Amino acid sequence: MVNAVALLCVFGVGLGFSLFGSIGIKLMPRLGIDRGRFGTLISIYMFTCLVVSLIIGMVTDKVGYGPVAVFGFAATALSLFLLARMRTYGSVVPCCLLLGCGAMALNTAGNTLIPVVLFGGQDPARASNLGNVFFGLGLFLTPLLVSLLFRKTTYSRAVSALGVLILVPIVPAVLAAYPKAAAGFSLSEAASVLASPIVLLGAAILLFYGCLETSFCNWLTPYAKELISREHPDREEGAVDATAQRTLSYFAIAMMAGRLITSQIKNVTHYGVGIIIGVILVAAVVIFGMGIVKKASRVPVLAALAGLTLAPCFPTTVGLVFSKHPANLGSVFGVIFAGCMLGGVVMPKVIGNLAKGATVQKSLRLLIPICILVAACVLALGAI
Repeated sequence: MVNAVALLCVFGVGLGFSLFGSIGIKLMPRLGIDRGRFGTLISIYMFTCLVVSLIIGMVTDKVGYGPVAVFGFAATALSLFLLARMRTYGSVVPCCLLLGCGAMALNTAGNTLIPVVLFGGQDPARASNLGNVFFGLGLFLTPLLVSLLFRKTTYSRAVSALGVLILVPIVPAVLAAYPKAAAGFSLSEAASVLASPIVLLGAAILLFYGCLETSFCNWLTPYAKELISREHPDREEGAVDATAQRTLSYFAIAMMAGRLITSQIKNVTHYGVGIIIGVILVAAVVIFGMGIVKKASRVPVLAALAGLTLAPCFPTTVGLVFSKHPANLGSVFGVIFAGCMLGGVVMPKVIGNLAKGATVQKSLRLLIPICILVAACVLALGAI
């Protein structure tokens, strides 16, 4: 049962990370806000994730996986039930804070359990890729369900349904038997984690990777809507919204496929550096294509290619860092994922601000040099 809980945790993270990208086109008019303020909401959520990631990693080393997983499911579900009912910008901000707490509890519990319980703990990068297929599943199902529910029912009921979905896994999370954390928490051990070049390089990789993934998760739908509306100005808005929302699903499906393919490679940990550098350079080419394409019909293909190329980067980085620093996994993961969240705080807001004066399409071009920085940091990690 513990394997199922680990996978359900990362599924919940996928749901949380694709939530605003899925509901944004309905949430913005509901709150009466523009793209800039919507980008601020995303940044608030991501900044909360950054801070909580550092704390929850140490908590996991102290109290173990179970309590953290149970808290994660409960807090995430409660945030969704509240978000379904709030109608003002100010009232949504606390929902973002609570969602960040819940998502990071699920993230840390899931991503530190997966390398321990899958493949006997012998190939952490491979295990992380396989486990994070379920992150992609959450990323995929959320916009799909939201698109369907928005056409059938109200905004409030649609978001509440997501809350029910994430509340159900509390039962196996309570009943599961968990392995003990690899090492207990102490301040001296936490300090050694923060001083480790391996951990700091892992955080730098995920900092730049976080810029990429969170930008896609939160701006793919508005990007697609922008191109569809430009090409088909007379199309009914509901149909445009539904088509645009499915773009994020294509991205998520491709991400699942990419991680599943990577998990079939034996000893991914050994080849991890080359895998990440190869796919991230291809991702830069894909992003360039997204910045110049004019036909909306090509957007699903580009979104899928982006998901496929980015897929192995996060789980393989986590596996590489764990293989080089196998102690205090909760604290290690907390630090490197805080880097990922720092990227998520900055880049979606930057894109949102630039899109106000231009277009989302032009703003996405900022992600190309970010891909180059990921490759450089991965190369440095491999040299240690």
